[in-house]
Amino acid sequence: MESMRGEVVLNIPAQRAWHMFMNDQVISKINPEMLASAKFIEGDGGPGSVRLFKLGPAVKDYVKESIQKIDQMEIGRSVTYHVVGGDLPKMYDPYRVTFSFTPVQGQEKDKCVAQWKAEFRPLTLATPPPEKARDAALGFLTFFDKVQLSY
Repeated sequence: MESMRGEVVLNIPAQRAWHMFMNDQVISKINPEMLASAKFIEGDGGPGSVRLFKLGPAVKDYVKESIQKIDQMEIGRSVTYHVVGGDLPKMYDPYRVTFSFTPVQGQEKDKCVAQWKAEFRPLTLATPPPEKARDAALGFLTFFDKVQLSY
């Protein structure tokens, strides 16, 4: 199994970033060019829930949609998805992604580190690592700062 990770520092508290990520209505408004909509299609957002992400025009050439099942969750901190539908399972099996939001020590009320981590196994030797997925996810997370006051 291979892995890849990346992180960005956000100028919002971890708890706010967590709320923005887990709320379908809020996350769908952050950057519609990258994420057109998010919707829990099974469950209430806890482990076992299934969430559909419909991606926007900025990333549609790579992945149009992703259906993700929540494997693990540490409330207020991290969520791990196993991608079960969409385009990514055609390239990787398994493909698990973890988003985490950790307060910056000493600046807990103002900043957090948002991390994206993928664990994956390419289906073929020609399948490249999911660098586009990492770059898109980290790019999307940077928009959390820009909309924090509008929700």
